[in-house]
Amino acid sequence: MKTLTLSLISIGLVLSLGACSNKATVSYGDAQEVETTDLSFGSTDLQTIATEMTDSLLQSVAVNELTRDGRPVMYVERIKNKTSEHIDTESITDSVSTKLLRSGKFRFVDMSRVQDVSKQLEFQNEGGLVDPSKAVQFGKQTGAEYMLYGNLSSIVKSNKDKSDVYYKFTMRLMDLESGIVEWADETEIRKTKEKQGWSW
Repeated sequence: MKTLTLSLISIGLVLSLGACSNKATVSYGDAQEVETTDLSFGSTDLQTIATEMTDSLLQSVAVNELTRDGRPVMYVERIKNKTSEHIDTESITDSVSTKLLRSGKFRFVDMSRVQDVSKQLEFQNEGGLVDPSKAVQFGKQTGAEYMLYGNLSSIVKSNKDKSDVYYKFTMRLMDLESGIVEWADETEIRKTKEKQGWSW
């Protein structure tokens, strides 16, 4: 019986030590550092295209004309993903919107929150719980004057020696009243990975 008990204790100690040795350490890295883990669309790509496009838009002659006498109201449509990858294009849209808002040249309407806003207005105006003189009224919201929209596409090529992925990000700014595209630009990213042969 003692032998069995000692064996069980020994096994328990070995398992405990094994579990302790398998613990991973977590550390903070630089969010702006170039990410080169693989060819997939990553954080560096997101930061690059968001910065390049917002800089191009804000420095354009068209936008300088549009924002000369005020801050136009803009709606940013979610970027369309036309690649073969699963890419969170909402993150790209958010980065572009945030950079433009920080510029102080535009105001924004957030179409992703329309249903939530409608529910809140219904609660204030029809729920009977909010003082009518303090309730936000229906029909008072400001409509967007311009829409910013874009596409992210890619071409992937691979052979026995090398893999290559090419990303193209295109954006346009449209005047919603006239339908005229006031600005358009695109930026490109190419990533290449050399395949390693056997080493002896």
